[in-house]
Amino acid sequence: MTQSVESILQKTLNGNRLQPVDAVVLLESTDLPRLAEAADRVSRRLHPEPYRTYNIDCNINFSNVCTTGCRFCAFSRPPGHEEGYLLTEAELFEKIQNTVDLGGNQILLQGGMRPDLPLTWYESLLRSIRENFPTVNIHGLSPSEIFYLAEQEKLPIVDVLIRLRDAGLGSLPGGGAEILVDRVRQEVSPKKAMTDQWLEVCRQWHRIDGRGSATMMFGHVEMLAERVEHLDRIRQLQDETGGFTAFIAWTLQPKHTRLAHLKKIGSFEYLKTLAVARLFLDNVPNIQASWVTQGLRVGQLSLRFGANDMGSLMIEENVVASAGTRFRTTEDRLRLAIRQAGYDPQCRDVFYRPIDRPGTWV
Repeated sequence: MTQSVESILQKTLNGNRLQPVDAVVLLESTDLPRLAEAADRVSRRLHPEPYRTYNIDCNINFSNVCTTGCRFCAFSRPPGHEEGYLLTEAELFEKIQNTVDLGGNQILLQGGMRPDLPLTWYESLLRSIRENFPTVNIHGLSPSEIFYLAEQEKLPIVDVLIRLRDAGLGSLPGGGAEILVDRVRQEVSPKKAMTDQWLEVCRQWHRIDGRGSATMMFGHVEMLAERVEHLDRIRQLQDETGGFTAFIAWTLQPKHTRLAHLKKIGSFEYLKTLAVARLFLDNVPNIQASWVTQGLRVGQLSLRFGANDMGSLMIEENVVASAGTRFRTTEDRLRLAIRQAGYDPQCRDVFYRPIDRPGTWV
């Protein structure tokens, strides 16, 4: 017999772990206020501090050339395309310096699956960044990119990860997860790492003491139960390794993609899924809002739906922007949004350690 929403929420508020069937019931519910209240209570229990966090970084896509042709991507170009690019070292360093000048100590570095760039090229790039910007953390190369490199080089995943770590890779972003269900992946990104392969990269990274985030892009061809299956796979790996620092979810931005025929889901579904993620992922310490896809006001509201972090100032962002969604903000506005939600704004690094930001006005 299916439990009621009220009994399921009471279960998690009592500190008991939700089961996948419970999460499906919550996602089927339309009682958004009750979900928000429960997620907010869990978030406050995990984060009783008076502040909510954000960080300053730049999402640098060093290339837009990629072989996978994912149906949801409006940014990438196939090899040989006239619009394909590869940043020069000077262009890359200028972007990093601009980030440092704005108070950032991290870059998000990604470039897709590009067959003409060997592992040695990535090692050289990472070493060069580390030598020129020793205080900047490189949060780079998604699990999908790592798996692709391992396949290209015919090397074990762990060997690739160790070489990249030794060259300067600091943490692993959770890009390329989409929905961790092979049925869905076969439909939207069949040339990319499948579920177990994506998770195995994260597992190997965590085993060599690496840390990183987990993500979910939803609102396309997945069913609600598959959305929950994704959350469950993340939770299972976190039980095993404890290596995920945060979970970030966002909705498909379909414009200009081969999924443009799908209706873009709104903030109601986003906030509901965010709340359920906070309730279900009891072992993931931080939940991040996606103001980049939802706008600053919904991002602010996310702080009452289970999120304890506003994510990055995102000095530069290309992938979501290519799909027609262009939300931008400043550090002052981001801090004000957090304060208006009832919290003190606190800058942090990728490992969620507080950073002092003297001179900020709110």
